[in-house]
Amino acid sequence: MRHNKNFNHLGRKKAHRDALLANMTISLIMHKRIFTTLAKAKALRMYAEPLINRAKEDSMNNRRLVFAYLQNKEAVTELFREISTKIAERNGGYTRILKTGNRLGDNAKMCMIELVDYNENLLKEKEAKKEGRTRRSRRGGQKATAAVEAPAAVEAEKELPAAEPEKEA
Repeated sequence: MRHNKNFNHLGRKKAHRDALLANMTISLIMHKRIFTTLAKAKALRMYAEPLINRAKEDSMNNRRLVFAYLQNKEAVTELFREISTKIAERNGGYTRILKTGNRLGDNAKMCMIELVDYNENLLKEKEAKKEGRTRRSRRGGQKATAAVEAPAAVEAEKELPAAEPEKEA
């Protein structure tokens, strides 16, 4: 039974686990994307997202609290200057986990964890998709497009010249 088992211990003692998660959080903040195992990524998400959420309000107290976890001035500066401006209007879900398959050596499930607002490829695709969507039902949309296409087809036929019959030799 899994009663009251709130987080994955990752096969490590508390000090080792905290150091691992702090280092992974620093790497995530500095590089915006890291590759790791699925279990570590899920544990990292629980560790990093509250720290990222603190960066929304740039106060001395929040900087000190985040620094107490990370112990890296460059990462704290990057978090409060660059990342906080991009996540200001987001209410949560600052990270995304994308599964990449299994590792060759031990067949461990691998994934990529990244900051959501820093993947330009997905942001461009999302903007392109938004333009074509409507909130109409399927039936109404098909009838409306068929009604628009029918007169256009009739006009196209009128514009084409009549084909001359071919003569056989």
